[in-house]
Amino acid sequence: MNRTLVVGGGPAGHRLADRLRHHGVSGPVTILGAEPYPAYHRPLLSYVLSGQADPEALRMPALPGIETHSGTAVTHIDRVRREVHTSESVHGYDVLVLATGARADVPDIRGARGPGVTVLRTVADCARVTGGTVVVLGGGPLGVETAAALAARGTATTLVCATPHPLYDRLGESASALLTDALRRAGVDVLAGRTVTAREPGRVLLDDGTRVPADTLALCTGAHPEVRLARAAGLGVRTGIVVDDRLRTSDPRIHAIGDCAEHEGRAVAGIEAAWAQADSLARILTGQDAPAHHTTPAVFRLRTRIAEVACVGAPAAFADPALRRLTYADHEGGRYARLALRGERLVAAVLFGLPEAIASVGELHRRGQALPSDRLHLLLGGPPRPASTDLDPPEDAVICLCNNVQRQTLAKAWRAGARTVTALAAATRATTGCGGCGSDVAELSAGWARETRHDGERTP
Repeated sequence: MNRTLVVGGGPAGHRLADRLRHHGVSGPVTILGAEPYPAYHRPLLSYVLSGQADPEALRMPALPGIETHSGTAVTHIDRVRREVHTSESVHGYDVLVLATGARADVPDIRGARGPGVTVLRTVADCARVTGGTVVVLGGGPLGVETAAALAARGTATTLVCATPHPLYDRLGESASALLTDALRRAGVDVLAGRTVTAREPGRVLLDDGTRVPADTLALCTGAHPEVRLARAAGLGVRTGIVVDDRLRTSDPRIHAIGDCAEHEGRAVAGIEAAWAQADSLARILTGQDAPAHHTTPAVFRLRTRIAEVACVGAPAAFADPALRRLTYADHEGGRYARLALRGERLVAAVLFGLPEAIASVGELHRRGQALPSDRLHLLLGGPPRPASTDLDPPEDAVICLCNNVQRQTLAKAWRAGARTVTALAAATRATTGCGGCGSDVAELSAGWARETRHDGERTP
């Protein structure tokens, strides 16, 4: 009876264990997680920062029949004996899966490793963001989501980024300028073209000599695959742990998935890619169809209410002279789209303030289908997404655009016992694409819970 051991207690490892059981694996499956609590939906940490969700609401459903050890850091792998060692125990394996995630980058800033400074990778990191003033360093997705979340909870927030605007490299000049405007309207002070050079008590020092008040400095300055354990075990490592189309490392008994894995020459971060790898590996290990894993097309969507922002494909496509580029701009209305086409098929897209287009454009890209001739209707047409302030959207309202999950589907799952965001995600796949609908799902769940407390087991 094969023993499957998963190192990493995050969403990727949790998903793999769930899918192994789904496909009928009866042998022992064990998860070793370094964090002191069970798996949770890490992409939704910004909702914890904003106060919209309690950390408990992010927990992923329990896995019956799976042996899970939290707070258990692995010290080394013995490939000869096929054993994994922790400080207190030894676990044998027939199949080992590394789902060790990524480690936050800490820039070389004076005082960056002292008090009042934190990265943002875990629930514990969120608890370290304290005080009435916070400086967020980093103009990437995490920096923008963090700054918007802190402003939403009433914290005086400054976002510092080295580029002309946040997400400049992904969005380009026009869309990133619209994002800066949206952040400022939300209460975030954006200092672009600047960086932090030092952390001082109660403030930070910028490269132009400016001092900005900061009870906390939040470092959102990138991450890199966690490969130390794999490298020490002698596995093939470049940027990430190198895996083939069966997600095998250089040792055929060891696989890697999620942020730590490098497939087809690149490490792809994000929960959507991690879950796709977990699904593929579960099928591979259980002899199901489609034995090879294929990287899913890149899709990015900002998880914040301040603006609907999405990118499809690689930003580098817009610099390819062989591609045709189309632009739609309504700066006064806060709407913008840029498309890169090869023939009639979409290679890349940037969408700002066009929520109706995100799901349809993403699906056309995923399927490799030709765009309709009426491009403007594609960008502006389709049923509107319910406003986040609408507490009672119609039953057929699409809440999760990425996975086409309707309100009535969520309500049915809630009645069946899925009473948290993560439970609803597991039951319906809502929030598991870009995660942008997380706050809407949380609001619906909270509303149904209030109704239940008020009226008894009232049907949502």
